[in-house]
Amino acid sequence: MQDLYAKARQIKLVIFDVDGVLTDGSLFLGDDGQEYKAFNSKDGHGMKMLQASGVAIAIITGRTSEVVRIRMSSLGIAHVYQGKAEKLPAYEELKDELGLSDTQIAYVGDDVVDLPVMTRVGLAISVQDGHGLTKQHAHWVTPSGGGRGAAREVCEMLMDAQGTLGDALADYLD
Repeated sequence: MQDLYAKARQIKLVIFDVDGVLTDGSLFLGDDGQEYKAFNSKDGHGMKMLQASGVAIAIITGRTSEVVRIRMSSLGIAHVYQGKAEKLPAYEELKDELGLSDTQIAYVGDDVVDLPVMTRVGLAISVQDGHGLTKQHAHWVTPSGGGRGAAREVCEMLMDAQGTLGDALADYLD
């Protein structure tokens, strides 16, 4: 845990995959072709708290969905890369745009398409129900699965390591 927290203290940006990380991976398609996804509200609140603590959040996802754009907008996430079958170019673009080094970035994934980024970042995280290779290459595996509180666990772990979690939660006890 000490090594994990040492890595977590350096993080200025967390990149989340969507399907299988912010959702449970299920894709609901209507007869009209409309795509529906279920997001966890606790994950969303954790993401808001993490941003308020000074850590930026970005999304890199292979699929393109209007519901993702709407959800990320509601969470105040400005860096949203959709339709990125190859995630590494989007990662490099984002890293350059924000002027960050690999060690300042965490990535949360669940499948083999996430490995090119996971193997470069300073803190690679897999959700509990992620593919075996993502878990093997992760510095940390969340206790919960994708869409089931994993993103909240990531946010709170980072805030705890950076010393901001207590103050963030104290706001709700006053």
